[in-house]
Amino acid sequence: MEDHPTALMQPCPHLPDIGSSRFPASALGAFREGPRGGDFYELALRCAQSRWLEGLPAQALLMLNRAMGARLDAAIDHDLLMRHPLPYRAVGWILRHGGAGGFLGNPRRHFQHLATRMSGHDPERRTARAWACWELARRVNPDWPPDLDQLESESLTEPCLEQIEHDLSTHGLRGEVGEWRLALSEV
Repeated sequence: MEDHPTALMQPCPHLPDIGSSRFPASALGAFREGPRGGDFYELALRCAQSRWLEGLPAQALLMLNRAMGARLDAAIDHDLLMRHPLPYRAVGWILRHGGAGGFLGNPRRHFQHLATRMSGHDPERRTARAWACWELARRVNPDWPPDLDQLESESLTEPCLEQIEHDLSTHGLRGEVGEWRLALSEV
């Protein structure tokens, strides 16, 4: 990858070390036609770290969304997941520190929209993960408002903690609820 121009922020401790390299989001284009498994996941994490270091926290979160959409199998990708667990802690860390950097937007609204407009492969798993990140955002900053218009017009109800945990247990990987709970304990 390219050399990193200027590190504006300290690296996220929950993402891979990328040194002085730069990983543009366009690097994920290499997986447009191929499988989006472990290699895709690891590259998406590196892209998230790169976006973070460039002072682009909202884009870092988008890269973490991509990583969470990777097709991982707890048995096949065990070693990778031991090195780089599902990035709930990274999401929480960026939510807590993102305001000091660049544009963060309203992550609560972002994750609400992500969860309620899911399509493509494995929608139940990816929806559960989006709601889990929504809960992180809600806890980091309770003043981030939800999209009340969407909730009302689509007759949606925000899930409770128990529902999120149930959905992660049902659709997520082995150990995923533990990673999410660890992230919750840090916010």
